[in-house]
Amino acid sequence: MRQKTVMSLAQARQIVQAAAAEAAGNRWPVVIAVVDDGGHLVCLERLDGAQFGSIETAIAKARAAAAFRRPTKVWSDRLLDGQIGYLTMPGVLGLEGGLPLTLDGEVVGAIGVSGVTSGEDAQVARAGVAALAPMAA
Repeated sequence: MRQKTVMSLAQARQIVQAAAAEAAGNRWPVVIAVVDDGGHLVCLERLDGAQFGSIETAIAKARAAAAFRRPTKVWSDRLLDGQIGYLTMPGVLGLEGGLPLTLDGEVVGAIGVSGVTSGEDAQVARAGVAALAPMAA
């Protein structure tokens, strides 16, 4: 029987820490959300000064990236190209800043960041993705 690869709470915290460091280094007040592969919230951090409206947006970005197993920028690009039909798909979010998290070639969750420009949100999310590393059980 094949075992499913999962992300631990420790790994989720590691991702959030790295993303928060990137945001703090740029003085960006953001919210960082990490969800599991089912879109369930695992870890959330609201940096000082981050608007409360970014809480649900960060979670939604993470859920969209997990659901479709791709960066939310994909939908943003398609919408900018005029392909508005994608807005009818449940869970699509046309804002950059959501990225899937992979371990051993499997999507184990996603990170979503909200609070600054979409490109800056994505920069913070990429720092979180880069911090994900397998941990010994």
